[in-house]
Amino acid sequence: MSPSSRYDVVIAGAGHNGLVAAAYLAGAGRRVLVLERLGHVGGLAVSARAFPGVDARLSRYSYLVSLLPTKIVKDLGLGVELRHRRFASYTPVGDTGLLVDNGDAGRTAGSFAAVTGGTADLDAWRRFYRMTAHVAARVAPTLLEPLRDRAALRDLVGDDEAWRDLFERPIGAVVDERFADDTVRGVVLTDALIGTFADPATDLLANRCFLYHVIGDGTGDWNVPVGGMGAVTASLAEIAVRAGAEIRTGAEVLAIDPDTGEVTFTESPEGSEGSDGSEHVVTGERVLAALPPAVLARLLGEEARTPEGAQLKVNMVLSRLPRLKDPAVRPEEAFSGTFHINESRDQLAAAYAQAAAGRIPDLPPVEVYCHSLTDASILGESLRESGAQTMTLFGLHMPARLFQDPRARDEALRRTIASVDAVLAEPIEDCLLRAPSGEPCLEAKTPADLERDAGLPGGHIFHRDLSWPFAESGDDGPWGVETRHPRVLLCAAGARRGGGVSGIPGHNAAMAVLG
Repeated sequence: MSPSSRYDVVIAGAGHNGLVAAAYLAGAGRRVLVLERLGHVGGLAVSARAFPGVDARLSRYSYLVSLLPTKIVKDLGLGVELRHRRFASYTPVGDTGLLVDNGDAGRTAGSFAAVTGGTADLDAWRRFYRMTAHVAARVAPTLLEPLRDRAALRDLVGDDEAWRDLFERPIGAVVDERFADDTVRGVVLTDALIGTFADPATDLLANRCFLYHVIGDGTGDWNVPVGGMGAVTASLAEIAVRAGAEIRTGAEVLAIDPDTGEVTFTESPEGSEGSDGSEHVVTGERVLAALPPAVLARLLGEEARTPEGAQLKVNMVLSRLPRLKDPAVRPEEAFSGTFHINESRDQLAAAYAQAAAGRIPDLPPVEVYCHSLTDASILGESLRESGAQTMTLFGLHMPARLFQDPRARDEALRRTIASVDAVLAEPIEDCLLRAPSGEPCLEAKTPADLERDAGLPGGHIFHRDLSWPFAESGDDGPWGVETRHPRVLLCAAGARRGGGVSGIPGHNAAMAVLG
């Protein structure tokens, strides 16, 4: 074996976590090789022109940034602007709606009064999110530190009521207790269900999902990456290479020997599709798997457990924003934050029950968001001037079990579009931009599509169910990235404290290597 085939660290996967780890390790003087199966870096945190002839760079899979810590941005000199959204959310209710305006407390109060008929739920809203802000400020910094155990993190939070309501009691029961209005309850609960199939009334998995959506970077703010998600990972790749990391795309890892650190892979000739058939072997003193745990298990020759993803993702380009039933809110305001559709507490519960019984929900709960309203740079000049906008739709309670029959995808999409149309003043189809081919600019991704197209086992966007941000046993290791093989570390969303576009597992795997 030639000296050039030996590295301090071999990283399998060039998603954002793999790139974060590579940047830290190369910057610390380690010899680093990153192997990426796809022909580009970034994994699923990329921008793409999804529709031929349409100059719109969509953040095709992941689309907002909340969990990426400022510390990582500063440590690596990440040159990306994360833009704050003024409007947090809008939820249509009949001919009015609930608007949460971060820039106008009086307008938010008026909207709560119009929807709920009083001030009690607004007061409860403020108390509840003061509590989550306190927890976020205490917990977020620990995500980049060695794992605390449960008791130590509880002591750090220092609020027994907050700990009980967020970590010990089902979040659905807490929300029912704190809020009276069904719509308000649903708006709160959606953060517990993104990419997570769970009953928030009984299942603490929903609590774990909720925590990750409210503690990001100590604020819980969901910010917009200017230039799209691809700008984030392109900058990370540039930083890693500048520090000395070697990145090979079109390099598919076939096997990892956990005892020797040997990594076997095939490589595609530049500009071609598929491998040239020859196998190559490199050796790492440490091997970092920026991959789902189920994929890592397969590469190690171990039994793999396939998780279950639970979402329908729809990307669209609109020729214009749709009209609303509510005359008091402009579409530009409503769609620049999270636009909740049929996501009241009762509607969420009904959809969960149907999906748990193996049926596509009659009225799917969904939320949409227009990235281009906050960052017009993702559109070409002519599209910007025409009034076109991008729209991302995320459907809840769409578990992989519903899509064993390929025909289910079309039915799920049909019902989802009908759900959207039910709250608008006109059909969303009337607003879709047409590509030069005449086809509408709309693509849908089910868990089955994500498994086939993106290599996500079970189509699970978090790689597996989210974990608590503390150690639950001695097997979790000092950083939550360790495996039972000392040479091999997990370096992606499936690590403890993983999930979302955060870079946290990448940072923590690098720290575990650096000691």
